Amino acid sequence: MNRVWAMFRSYPYITNVVGYTTLFATADLIQQSMLEGTHGQSTQLSVDISEQEASAPSRQEGAVAHLKDSEWSKHPAEEKDQSVTVTNAPMHSVDWGQMFRVALVGLCFHSNFNYHWLRALEKRFPGGGAKRIFVKVFLDQLVAAPVTISAFYIGLSTLEGRDDPLEDWKNKFWTSYKTGVVYWSIMQAVNFSLVPPIARTVFVGGISLGWTVFLCHFRQQKNESHSSCST
Repeated sequence: MNRVWAMFRSYPYITNVVGYTTLFATADLIQQSMLEGTHGQSTQLSVDISEQEASAPSRQEGAVAHLKDSEWSKHPAEEKDQSVTVTNAPMHSVDWGQMFRVALVGLCFHSNFNYHWLRALEKRFPGGGAKRIFVKVFLDQLVAAPVTISAFYIGLSTLEGRDDPLEDWKNKFWTSYKTGVVYWSIMQAVNFSLVPPIARTVFVGGISLGWTVFLCHFRQQKNESHSSCST
């Protein structure tokens, strides 16, 4: 722990930027796993429904079909075996391209912006105290929050080569911003009151782990629902 703290003191910029970017990219890996888990549950549900429909007796089969259903209910092990076969599907492969784009946005903009922004806030309003912490949190939500959210959506859409890089931003900015005001106001109050200035950027990176999971998941879900509606 002492060595880590010494690294922060000796190389504050490098350690904060690298730490932030690593956490930022990790968030996308987490959301990919979460999204795949949701898809897996949906697939399992669809398979179960299909099996139930296939095993339901038709009116034309009469008593023979009813007897088959009775025999099926006496052997639940067969149903379990089929369920195991479905759940043992191949593991989800990581979309490294998407993770790289998220990491690039985090490295080129978010980590650098947060590092210089937090230093500027501390220089202008040094120290703690309820009043100074309130001012720093207020300015952070007024200035930094909309800038970083906008950079996230526009930056990723640009790297993906979207025809309209502002589409995600126009559709999702306000929902993201309103959610972030509650989350970040609390987290930044902790940051400004308890964390030394030299480590605040990487602390924000740690907080951003959960926040970026939300943004990536929210962005991916909406994109998929839009594409499914257009097909």
